[in-house]
Amino acid sequence: MTIYDLARKTGYSITTVSRALNNNPGVSEKTKKLIIEEANRIGYYPNSIARSLTMKKSFTLGVIFTEDLGLGMKHPFFSAVIEGFKERAEKFGFDLVFLNRYIGNEKKSYIDHAYYRGVDGVIIVCSDFDDPEVLKLIESDLPNVVLDVYSHKTNVIYSNNLYGSELVIEHLYSLGHRKIAHIAETAGSFAGKERIKGYKLALDKYGIPINESYIESGSHFSYESGYTAMKKLLSLDDIPTAVFASSDTVAVGAIKAIRDAGLSVPDDISIVGFDDIELAQHITPALTTVCQNKELMGRRAADVLINQINQKDDEYTGEYTAVVLPVELIVRESTKSIN
Repeated sequence: MTIYDLARKTGYSITTVSRALNNNPGVSEKTKKLIIEEANRIGYYPNSIARSLTMKKSFTLGVIFTEDLGLGMKHPFFSAVIEGFKERAEKFGFDLVFLNRYIGNEKKSYIDHAYYRGVDGVIIVCSDFDDPEVLKLIESDLPNVVLDVYSHKTNVIYSNNLYGSELVIEHLYSLGHRKIAHIAETAGSFAGKERIKGYKLALDKYGIPINESYIESGSHFSYESGYTAMKKLLSLDDIPTAVFASSDTVAVGAIKAIRDAGLSVPDDISIVGFDDIELAQHITPALTTVCQNKELMGRRAADVLINQINQKDDEYTGEYTAVVLPVELIVRESTKSIN
């Protein structure tokens, strides 16, 4: 089957069919859906070399992925995001290649590696947005999208961390809690800054004075930092009745510290996390948490990046897209009302 066969069967021009298969924004969603469904039905699969020559694209997307926990693709949050990105990109015929700072044994910049691989665009998932090599790539003419940060220099996708924090405090307040602590991510990440800001704004909204001794560091969203921070909170003369952890991994560490101190969650202290990783619903007690739609984040990132790639072929306006994804509170067993 060729693209000519697909055009004939759908009744659209070859140009429209090609644009639809490559998620070009100039084709309506209804038309894209019809053409893609027909392509799947007849088993259309374009020759990659011919397609690259015709479209002047490699149909390859680069992935820059670094995180501070050293977990790589086992990272409970970003692994799901990248899976959503991968599924969406593959739907439009793109393959992924992971980019690092080396070509062979020679150290290179990310942008050098991207050009060496001939990728059409790059998704950036990294904890250090201020890395000079990352900034160099963002400021290049190569289409890119960055996750979990805010920038006016490129396309960004992130969750509504401020509102998520407000949902947490609203929930705990409704249960009667007034002594609410926060284990904050203090390594400088955008998400961490937004969550502690949202925590303080929500306390103010509900007329709860900010107690600085109730704010402890949960650096890099790690289990160990959650455990250590919770031990410090438990050493206070007036311990909190509830704790808002900056991530689910931090919350799990905090729960372990509470148990080691001979206390119980939620009977003695309520705990709320953020992210809704897979583990959250399986631990005991099941964790109340703010759900970020990880798969949606990945899919939207792919759409934004592919749209920019396609616009570059036509007439790119130079405008960037900022997508703020909704969040929701998932109430499970780790929170309860106090007397």
